[in-house]
Formats: sequence, structure tokens, C-alpha cells
Amino acid sequence: MLNERAQALLKTLIERYIDEGQPVGSHALSHFSGLKLSSASIRNVMADLETLGFVESPHTSAGRIPTAKGYRFFVDSLLVVKPLDEQEIEQLGENLLPDNPSRLISSASHILSELTRFAGVVIAPKREALAFRQIEFLQLSEKRILLIIVTSNGDVQNRIIYTEKAYASSELTEASSFLNQNFAGLTLNEIHRRLKEELHQLRHNVSELMSAALETSTRTDLGEECVISGERNLIQVQDLSSDLSNLRKLFDLFEKKTALLQLLDACRSAQGVQIFIGRESGLGHDEFSIITAPYGVEGSVVGTLAVVGPKRMAYERVIPIVDVTARLLSGVLSQH
Repeated sequence: MLNERAQALLKTLIERYIDEGQPVGSHALSHFSGLKLSSASIRNVMADLETLGFVESPHTSAGRIPTAKGYRFFVDSLLVVKPLDEQEIEQLGENLLPDNPSRLISSASHILSELTRFAGVVIAPKREALAFRQIEFLQLSEKRILLIIVTSNGDVQNRIIYTEKAYASSELTEASSFLNQNFAGLTLNEIHRRLKEELHQLRHNVSELMSAALETSTRTDLGEECVISGERNLIQVQDLSSDLSNLRKLFDLFEKKTALLQLLDACRSAQGVQIFIGRESGLGHDEFSIITAPYGVEGSVVGTLAVVGPKRMAYERVIPIVDVTARLLSGVLSQH
């Protein structure tokens, strides 16, 4: 799609922009690309790259910056990944704490954050679903309900349900009683399957409430624990902190987690590292990139880890950090 000259200039532009964070002009491209081209020739190539959607010109500068399409071409075709050296890999392995699974997952998330200075995310292996002993619905506000689940081993779990309508206390009691009388001793997934056939026994508005409760609960009932470290690192990233609106959206994503969980869960079946630039993630955020990799136990994938950071990141370094951390985590889990 691009000739060698255009590729060389695009690669140089993106590398300089990642390194300096400023629009790149013809003089810098001539100096750093090593190509013996006149400023006019470089400007012509830049104009072509802009027409093709690989770069764009900020209004305040004569230089250019890469677009999401430019980053994608760079990552797929031009990037030279820098492998971690043996000492870095050894340090990574030493920082993974294998004494218990929860600390191991937290350690992996912390390592990703520390090494990249962005946010590290790890989806923990799914736990076995537990049967419930008792369920209660409590009104928090007009359209917010607290779902309290007491599992068969005595564990108490809380979920907040956001509803389309307000429910009376009597309706919440009716829904709780129906579940406790008819389904105690089953897992929430089992209830979900049976209720598809039996919800006609309840009034329509209560069945909607119970469906919402079960959808919220079964999403995390299998132990989809999401451990996030280093969110505050992103406040220090100039590209993000300069736009508080985008920063708020990202923190909202971390707080609610559902969309992030769905994306990382979809990456379980992927082979190796996956890179989502801007809106490619489907999360509606244009300024962030997400780099993911699955990890497993004895060859079977059990979870996913990721780094969330700005589009302007050093991909050649972050990619091997994500890859190696996933491999080391797989190795430690397989040994234990």
C-alpha cells in the first residue's frame, strides 16, 4: 500500500512522536529518517500519507501526528519489537509471588503497571460456581437495588443492580421469596437456565427485576475477578491528563469493569498478544490502546492480562512486557 520511502517516513514520524509527543515537521523527518530527500519531497509524501489517513495536521502546528490508522500500520508492518534481556526476565520472574493465587494475580498486575508506567489489568482464573443459600433484594434508591447473595459456604456477596423502573418493597420481597423457595441450593447459572422456562409464574415487572439480577450476578459468579493496578499512572500521562473528559471515561471504565471484562474474556481464545488501538477495542475510547495476552495452566487458557495506556506508547517495549509476563505467569501457575 505504501512504497518504501513513505513507510520509512511514517515509521520515523511515529517513532519521533512517541518519543517527544510533539508534531513532527519536515526538518526532523529529514534528519532522523536518513533519507536524502528535499523538504519539498518530504512534504509531498506527508500530504499523501494525510490523504490516505495515516497522519493528520494539528491546527496549531505545521508538523503532523499519527492517526489510529497510522499506528495500526506501524504496529502491523513497521514495528521492531525489542525483546527483554535475560536480566529483565529474571527480575520479572522473581517478582511474581507464587505463594497463593490471589497474590500471584495481584503481583502480575502490579508488575505490568510498574514496568510500563500505565495501568496493568489481570483477569483472574474463574472460580467454581457456588450454590446460593439465600438471596435478598434491598432498595438503595429509586432505580438502584442491592442484591445480597449468601453462598453455600457462608460467603456473602453484594451486587448493585441498576433498573429501568422503581420497584416497591413488596415486589422486592416477592422476588426474593420466589428465588429462596424454589431455587436455594442451585448455582446462579443453573437458576438462570431454569428461569427462562419458569419466569411466567411471576408478574412481568418482577420477572424483569430477577432477570436483571441474575444477569448481573452470573457475570461474576464464575469468579471473573479483575485486578487493576496503576490507574493513577495515567493521570501523569500528558496526552490523557490534558483532556479530563477522556480521563473520566477511562476511570469510569475501570470502575464499572464490565466492558473491559468482556473484551479481555473475548481475548482468551486469541493466539498470543493482541493490540487494540483507539476505538478498535469497542470500548468507545479513541485515545487509549490496550495490549492483551492470554495466560494458562498446563496449556489451557485460564485468564487474560493487559496493559491500558495512551495510543502514544512505546509499543516495541510494552508488547514484550505483556507477552513475557503472560508466559511467566503461566509457568508459575502450572508449577503450583
